Amino acid sequence: MKMLNEMFPSYNIQANVNLGDYTNTRVGGPADWCFWPKTQQELQQVVHFANETDLPITVLGNASNLVITDDGRQGVVIFLTDMHQIEVFKKNSITAEAGAWIIEVAQVAYDYSLTGLEWAAGIPGSIGGAVFMNAGAYGGQIDQVLQSVDVITPVGEIKTYSAAELAFGYRHSLVQETGDVIIRATFTMQPGKRSEIGEKMADFNTRRAQKQPLEFPSCGSVFKRPTGYFAGKLIMDSGLQGYQIGGAQVSTKHAGFIVNRGQATGSDYVQLIKHVQDVVYEKFSVNLETEVRVLGRK
Repeated sequence: MKMLNEMFPSYNIQANVNLGDYTNTRVGGPADWCFWPKTQQELQQVVHFANETDLPITVLGNASNLVITDDGRQGVVIFLTDMHQIEVFKKNSITAEAGAWIIEVAQVAYDYSLTGLEWAAGIPGSIGGAVFMNAGAYGGQIDQVLQSVDVITPVGEIKTYSAAELAFGYRHSLVQETGDVIIRATFTMQPGKRSEIGEKMADFNTRRAQKQPLEFPSCGSVFKRPTGYFAGKLIMDSGLQGYQIGGAQVSTKHAGFIVNRGQATGSDYVQLIKHVQDVVYEKFSVNLETEVRVLGRK
């Protein structure tokens, strides 16, 4: 069988790419192939080919809420960062391609005096990732403003899901189970006062800067919020704030984050996550589930 780049010689496809150069944590081993589609047609063709030939697919946007292990990723890793168009229509709807930063979409909403995405003003993820994970913060979530999502199915067809069909839950959507690749999302929002929208965005960004370790590479919030608890407080009360394995450290600023203090590896992250889970369970009998996705070779 021909190599992937031989099948699609005009596409931006590279072999043996170090994923640590592209993840927010700055850790991760090699991918067999990386592909940066520029159009829906390019994406559709490669997704269909990969599924026809049993080539594993990993789809990433800004690679912010994940940890890739040192052995990297098998198959083709598709980065959607070159598909980032944002369009406003009907005065209160925004369509954004999957690779657009959610920060940029929140800014466009502000520019058009649309309310509902203020909470996303400082989140460093892509629209595709935000829909996939049902991202949220400060009482807001993607499912509160999402109207529909266009995807490419494993057989290469285009399909549209309404928000109601996506079975949204806490950090969950149906797309996590279907193998579909998100192309774009459409949001329906409410008109608001631009000044008030801007004030909320500024307030949320100030809170983030004060509470989150933005000065270090990280994968964002590592653990889901356990029912009746706060993950960061459980970790802090377990005496783990500042605990370090290799270059990975439980943040001294916010214990719900694990930061790369320099030369961290995927193994450091994985070991530290497991250690935190074990200690918190031993002390409080609470299972901390990961919000961050941990991706390895298989």
